[in-house]
Amino acid sequence: MKTYHRNNQRLVKKVFQDVFDKYDLMNDLMSLGIHRLWKKKFIHWLNPQKNTKLIDVASGTGDIAKLYLNKTNYKGSVCCVDENKAMLDLNKNKFKVNDNVKWFCNSAEKLPFKKNHFDYYTISFGIRNVSNLNHTLKEAYRVLKPGGRFLCLEFSKVKNEILDKLYKTYSKSLPQIGKFIVGKSEPYEYLINSIEEFYSQEEFFKQIKKQNFVNISYRNLSGGIVAIHSAWKV
Repeated sequence: MKTYHRNNQRLVKKVFQDVFDKYDLMNDLMSLGIHRLWKKKFIHWLNPQKNTKLIDVASGTGDIAKLYLNKTNYKGSVCCVDENKAMLDLNKNKFKVNDNVKWFCNSAEKLPFKKNHFDYYTISFGIRNVSNLNHTLKEAYRVLKPGGRFLCLEFSKVKNEILDKLYKTYSKSLPQIGKFIVGKSEPYEYLINSIEEFYSQEEFFKQIKKQNFVNISYRNLSGGIVAIHSAWKV
């Protein structure tokens, strides 16, 4: 899995550059629209408190940041980080000037923040696309305050055999659906491959544990199509 990502970072960047203006539609296709419910459950489990700081990495078009601010009644601050500047520009359009949001065009492996800075670190549907998972998790640990929380939402491994077959059958049709709707099949081919090659829930648990996080756990959603991974810094 690591070799796949390391050798294809140019492809990863091209994929998201090609579909940045249709990113939300792409998520709808990948999840049949259920990603919106998954993200709400994600923020519900995070349960952010007022007057806290969130870093949202691979922020995309800003869904998680928006949900965080709604949950804290706009009494919190967010730093949205994404390598794709065009995606960040779309992200900015979701917020007003005074929404306590800042945007940074940086990679997950090298964050432009001092250590012990954030109360929460979130990343949704982005960690399987990083070039170096270990560096990404180390950076997450570094920028979190002691007592801070790491939360990751990612496609995972379906546990039910029948659901797994149905999901894989649907996934195989996505490139053609994508070509029909957005005019490109390659981004969907990459995304399906990246999901299949990513760690299982238990394997990813072990990767998080290597970085000194504690109280690590995960929750499956929709039978394991996606999972939320939680961990804490002490």
